[in-house]
Order: sequence, then C-alpha cells, then structure tokens
Amino acid sequence: MADPSTLSEDCLTINIHRPKGLKLSAKLPVLFWTYGGAFIIGSSNTYNGSEIVERSVARDTPLIFVNFNYRLGPLGFPQGQEADDQGSLNLGVLDQMAALEWVQENIGSFGGDKKKVTIFGESAGAVMTGLLYMQPELERWARGAIMESGSSNTAPAFRARRSEPSWQHFVENIASCASIATSGHTFACLRNATTEEVTAGLLNTTTSDVAWTPALDSRPGSVYSDLSSRLYSKGRFARIPFIAGTNLDEGTSFSSRTSLSDQVLKDVLVALSSPRSGSQDALGVALDQVLTLYPEDPSVGSPYGTGDELFGFPASYKRLASIIGDLVFDAPRRMLSEVAAKAGVKTYGYLFTHPQPDPSSGVLHSSEIQFVFGQIPPTSPDSLPPYLPPYGSVDEAARNISTIMMDYWISFAVTLNPNDGKGIQRPHWPQYTPAKKVLMQLRGGNTTIIQDDYRKEQIAFLNENAAVFQK
Repeated sequence: MADPSTLSEDCLTINIHRPKGLKLSAKLPVLFWTYGGAFIIGSSNTYNGSEIVERSVARDTPLIFVNFNYRLGPLGFPQGQEADDQGSLNLGVLDQMAALEWVQENIGSFGGDKKKVTIFGESAGAVMTGLLYMQPELERWARGAIMESGSSNTAPAFRARRSEPSWQHFVENIASCASIATSGHTFACLRNATTEEVTAGLLNTTTSDVAWTPALDSRPGSVYSDLSSRLYSKGRFARIPFIAGTNLDEGTSFSSRTSLSDQVLKDVLVALSSPRSGSQDALGVALDQVLTLYPEDPSVGSPYGTGDELFGFPASYKRLASIIGDLVFDAPRRMLSEVAAKAGVKTYGYLFTHPQPDPSSGVLHSSEIQFVFGQIPPTSPDSLPPYLPPYGSVDEAARNISTIMMDYWISFAVTLNPNDGKGIQRPHWPQYTPAKKVLMQLRGGNTTIIQDDYRKEQIAFLNENAAVFQK
C-alpha cells in the first residue's frame, strides 16, 4: 500500500517517455500503459518505460511510452445504491478514457502520432482495456491493444448496489460522514471531507472488502452496460488488432494455503460469482460440476507441471489455484480470442511460462511485467511495483525472453504485427484464427507455438456457463 501522505483523488497525471533528441515532427507510434493492482493499489511512477523506449530505438523502430494515474478504490469505483442511482460508476475507466483523449489532443507536441496508439495493460489495467475494447469509440483513440492477464470479464459483473455494505463501511470510516453512512445520501458529505479523512477511510476499508471493481451500468452509452459474454454474442466489441495472454499459474496468488473442504471451497466461489440476493440454484449446480472437473488431485493442479508436490500446503491449494486461474483469467482470455477471431479480427495469443523463483507459486500472476518492461534485473529499487518481488537468479535465458517479449510488443505497436523481423531473432508468431487456435509459449530457451487446448473441457464448461458466473 502506498504512503498515505501520497494518496489523493487529485491524481490525474500523465508521464511520457520519448527518445532523446526526438523531433516534434517525428510522428512516432505510442504505447499507452494502464497499470494493475486489483483496482485498489498502483501508481504510474512504479512502471518505468525507459527500457522499452531504449529498446525501440536500438532496433530502429522508435516509439513513445505513455502511462497515467487513475482513481482507485471507492474514489475510482464507487459502489452502493447511491452510486448506482446517480450513475457515478466506473470513474477509473472514465479517467482512462480522459487520458486517451488527452493523448489524441496533445501527443503530437511530443513527437507522437495520435493515429498510431496501442493501449496495453496488466491485470486490472487489462480489464479496463478490455472494457474499452467493447466501446466502438475505442477505434477513435487507438488502433491496437495488448491485454496481459485480464480481459473485460475477468472480474464478475454486478450492479453497484450489491456492494452497499462495503460502501457503508467506507463511509463509516470517514469521521465527518460516519453518522450518515447508512442514509443513502453520502456523496455531498464525502465531497467536503478532508483528504486525510478520505485516506483513512480508504485504508481502513480496502483491507477487509474486495468490492472496488467495475460495476454494471445499464444507462445508455455507459462503459459497462451488460455482461461481457452477452455483449460478445451481440458483436459489441471494437475491430482493432490485439494481443491477449495469461501466465501459466494465474491462480496461485489468489488461492488459500489453508485446507478447504468441498463445501468451503464452494462457498469461496459463490462469494466470487453470486449476487448477494436472488436464486443461487443455477450457480450451485454449476459449481458441483466445477468440482468434478477440477478434482483434488495435486498432479493436475496449479502450479502446473509439479506432479504430486504440495510444497507443504493442503491439496485444496493447488485445486483452488487451478479453478481461480481458469475462471478469472484463462477462460475469459480464450472466450475473447475465439470471439474476435471468428469476427475476423487480427489477434495473437500467448502463454507466459518462464520459471519463477518460488516453485510453490509457479509462473504467478504479474510475473511477466518485469520481462515486458526490460527489468531483468531491475534498473532501480523503484522500477517495479512493491508487490512484485524482483526476479531471482538472472541468467541468459531470462534476459533473452525479456528481450524477445519487448521486441514482440514493440513490433506490434509499430506495425500491428509482432513479426517485423527486427531486433532479436525469435519465432514467427502466428495469428489466432478459428482454424488455427494457437498461442506463443513465452519461455526462455523454449519459446514456441502451442495449441490453445489446455484444460479444454474445463474451460469450455466455464465459458458455456459464463452468465451463471456473472461473466
């Protein structure tokens, strides 16, 4: 968590990294980054784009890197009936849209080409990018996208009123507004609260509530009008090329390392996937099948490829990690890839599998970031998010795959194709099509093409029941 003295709703700033000595008439492509952090933590200054820019210059395909700050937690993603009634929802996504509009209006003054913007992000940043991907006006702001470990339906979608208790808890922790926390009329008081009060309320609330996520908003023109699976079926997504991928063991960071019975495991999944009121019959039936499809067998759990090894944890750890990884990350990515490919959109998929220092976590969520940003090893203590430990033993394979990934990403930003033939020698990355559903396995020493058919039956079931899981 950031230093409380640095927290403020007045955070809408933009950073620009560009090649040294760049002429303003250069009209370079632009990579526009949205950071992750579960919608509650994060800051643009922990993502240093200088290595990406330097690499783009070294390979003679210079570009500009842009990132920005957006409002987080209850300031960026207000919840509760009052927010729903007033339409004060998904403000962090509106911040992202405002930053993209700023780029359109101003990037030319920094030597950038507003017609050559590629948006990319990771985790929550990829979810926000995925939400924009379902907006037709995205094509006015960007010509390409890269989504790392996240898409529009990574987080289950609910109306803001579902999280009324969390909103009330937040307001209760703001001294001058605590007495009206349950009144349904809190916004006016909150606008007059001091920064110190709001900061205290924020810090005391986010530790116990995971409620600050994008909310469904049925108003015309909203950024999240319906479940992603329904919007996909209606063809509601931009027709711009994209790269989308996941890491091998996305779920390990979110799995419990204490023993969970089948019932408790189901309760965990119900809390993730069910409205707080209404029938849960369909979800209950679906979760029974999920437990059948994901047996408590360590050899098929996550971290994958570790056999019966439990690392001192109960078998339910690897089981739940596998379920969460697929439900939250891999199934949504596959759904997006298949829908877009069927519509004729040029898309590329990847699976990042490079071994990480802690075998009990495997190739965990967020571990690809330092490779994409060329931070192998980190250039400074502040060059990575505080929750992401530096990669351990840096060998030639790690440096190699980092350079390969930067080259793929830069190539795509410059040409909308990861295969421009410039930079380090690397395998040709085929397009993902209905007839050829393939991914690039990104691993030092074994970067190669693989079929997108892992856990085929399990992921197909999750996607066929996407609406049941509020996806």
